[in-house]
Amino acid sequence: MTESIRHEPAYDQAAQPAPRTPAGGAGLAALLTAPQRALVALDYDGTLSPIVARPADAVPAPGAVEALLAISRLVGTVAVITGRPVAAVLELTRLEKLSDLGEFVILGQYGLQRWDSRSRKITSPEPLPGVAIVRAALPGMLRDAPAGTVVEDKQHALVVHVRRAADPDAALAALSPALTTLAQEHGLEAAPGKRVLELRPPGHDKGGALHELVAARGARSVLVAGDDLGDLPAFDAVHDLRATGVPGLTVCSDSPEVPNVLRERADLVVGGPAGMVSLLEVLIDRLGS
Repeated sequence: MTESIRHEPAYDQAAQPAPRTPAGGAGLAALLTAPQRALVALDYDGTLSPIVARPADAVPAPGAVEALLAISRLVGTVAVITGRPVAAVLELTRLEKLSDLGEFVILGQYGLQRWDSRSRKITSPEPLPGVAIVRAALPGMLRDAPAGTVVEDKQHALVVHVRRAADPDAALAALSPALTTLAQEHGLEAAPGKRVLELRPPGHDKGGALHELVAARGARSVLVAGDDLGDLPAFDAVHDLRATGVPGLTVCSDSPEVPNVLRERADLVVGGPAGMVSLLEVLIDRLGS
């Protein structure tokens, strides 16, 4: 799946987007040439919002909401594809309050939940039965966990956060085996992330969500941006789409915590959420002119 890499400086300033791969350059060119057939799909945490200790504090980076509003009027579809519940993203961004939002979709819980700017309604299935069992088991299992270990309840999934532990990496390594077993025993999977382990329904990832959205919207080019292991399936989907004639551009929202594999797989690397906002602003300027 590896694209040939041009050894150019990593993109950090948004003045002139310069993808490092020919395929990424083709994806950018296709987006700029026919924006009405383009899909811009973005992760939330670490891409549109800085990573913070408490998920409830992850407000959008300065200028992010304004950039999303502007670019939604210029391209075929803008989507946020996230592991968060849709309601949490709407609460943090207030996007549902924007009456002049263009074609916009939020796919929460890796595609299990959906909201779009046409219906303005959240659709969501019932949680798997195993989620309730795991929810009830976690307090006892984590009774002796390192201080700073907390659980985020996402209705369809449960996330064990260790960011506030004295040694987050050691805490995650110690807790992961038992948590993984617990998840598997009750029909869930344990997916690692940035100092978290998410116990979630299997078979749902950002790659599948992206494929479905591309097909539903008839997109003829895609831009995908993310910052964590959970975004790799979406990068894989871009690779697959290129093979079917749909150009694509993958963007890494960089930080010291970004996995090397994501950074290496990206066609373009930007400096965290602020860099992502700058990139969107450049695209808005170029599309608007």
